Amino acid sequence: MPARIPPRAHGPGAHTDFLNNPPRPIRLPRPRRALLRVRAGQLGAFEPGAIALYQGVMHTTFTIDTHGPGLTEITRHIARWLPGDDGLLTLFIRHTSASLLIQENADPEVQTDLRAWLHRLVPPSNDPSMSYLTHTYEGPDDMPGHIKAMLLPTSLQIPVINGRMALGTWQGIYVVEHRDRPHRREVVAQLIRA
Repeated sequence: MPARIPPRAHGPGAHTDFLNNPPRPIRLPRPRRALLRVRAGQLGAFEPGAIALYQGVMHTTFTIDTHGPGLTEITRHIARWLPGDDGLLTLFIRHTSASLLIQENADPEVQTDLRAWLHRLVPPSNDPSMSYLTHTYEGPDDMPGHIKAMLLPTSLQIPVINGRMALGTWQGIYVVEHRDRPHRREVVAQLIRA
């Protein structure tokens, strides 16, 4: 028989024996759910799904059309979705051959150099240096795309203060496409309000 733990004082004059007599669960009201649509306006490939609101949590899925290997900036699209609250924004890309990245958005040469560096670091599977790869039946860009996605982040967390992402002056949020062909990528966004 387990030993009884003596009751401890909890507040003035009150005794509660939590281990031997745990308190009954508190029933909270069911969270209200509101579904809204985000206006796409003239955002091109940006097609946000429904926004779901729960107590302090908001989420949606953004659909991003990429144009082959490279970086597609999504900063403005994410910023338009945010309410005027404080919180923590998490972004997650739902793919194994694409990544998310926070990077400079002032000079396009940065994107060119990053793409060239990634290609040099992980060349296509038909390059002689990659002859050890066995997963090659989906094309010479497939397995290298998985390797690049392993090296770069697939999720990001960004503080939101007064409805604005706390990004630096020259920072932007990008979807990094690792495959040669254009793809439709999904980025899940979740804001936990403070």
